[in-house]
Amino acid sequence: MTNIDTVRLGATGPVTGRIGLGAMGMSAGAYGAVDEADARATIHAALDSGARLIDTGDFYGMGHNEALIGRVLADRPREDYLLSVKFGALRGPDGGFLGIDTRPAAIRTFLTYSLQRLGVEYVDIYRPARLDPNVPIEDTVGTIAELIEEGYVRHIGLSEVGADTLRRAAAVHPISDLQIEYALISRGIEPVILPTARELGIGITAYGVLSRGLLSDSLRGGKPLAADDFRAHSPRFQGENLTANLELVEALAKIAEQRGVKVAQLAIAWVLSRGSDIVPIIGARRADRWAEAVGALDIRLSDAELAELEAAAPADRVAGDRYAPAQMAMLDSER
Repeated sequence: MTNIDTVRLGATGPVTGRIGLGAMGMSAGAYGAVDEADARATIHAALDSGARLIDTGDFYGMGHNEALIGRVLADRPREDYLLSVKFGALRGPDGGFLGIDTRPAAIRTFLTYSLQRLGVEYVDIYRPARLDPNVPIEDTVGTIAELIEEGYVRHIGLSEVGADTLRRAAAVHPISDLQIEYALISRGIEPVILPTARELGIGITAYGVLSRGLLSDSLRGGKPLAADDFRAHSPRFQGENLTANLELVEALAKIAEQRGVKVAQLAIAWVLSRGSDIVPIIGARRADRWAEAVGALDIRLSDAELAELEAAAPADRVAGDRYAPAQMAMLDSER
């Protein structure tokens, strides 16, 4: 049953639900052990609620994520869903990241395998996972534009790029959306990147809305991270940083309890309040977590309540970068 409002993603992108589903956590190597039955139930719950947009990457689980999504969607009409696929991240047999490759021939190769694993004839939004320092963005966007003409892609997206790169890319072909981290405690896009995207008619698909589970109840009370949880290597989840950040979460929890909602729902509602051109991507791994996220759509925050949230968890008080140093160095959006 559809109950999520729809919005257009940017000036030229597809019409999608007000929130989308991020599938990264459904593959091992992200947040620990994964249950495929839970993943299947979550994907169907998201689509049944009207979400439409499923975000994945060809390097999530080294192809496992796409193959999983392909199996789950095999019996659903193609018009039921939109597939947003990131490409270009190179990984070794040990799972380590080896860099980024967006050369034209590589893009065509990556897409070929993605279409095979997903079991579809086209991808709705195709985007480089990061800016390749060795390939002009014009060449990357130009190649995807050719794939649009050939019928293999519908729209072009970008991920974690800065304002100058947005302008250069948009001069080659319309960009539907920029996928970038945006949360109550991760507000780096506000001074320059977000205004530029709005000027160019580019939507925002916001990931990290819950700061990888930090802005939720999942780590309250000192719950340990699993050994195979990538957050164990993230600065915000280590030692004194985590202790300091959980103090911010406790302050938010008091507000949530007064409202009779969850911390995660407040965090999602805050991002939703930033504008209808921002579509939060929620990395739910269970159907009940998805239902909780959908509940955030019913929360209306007054100006006073927004100010209270921002005072309880100021972005300048969060401890630790959002990625480890090597990954931060790859972010055009942070330059």
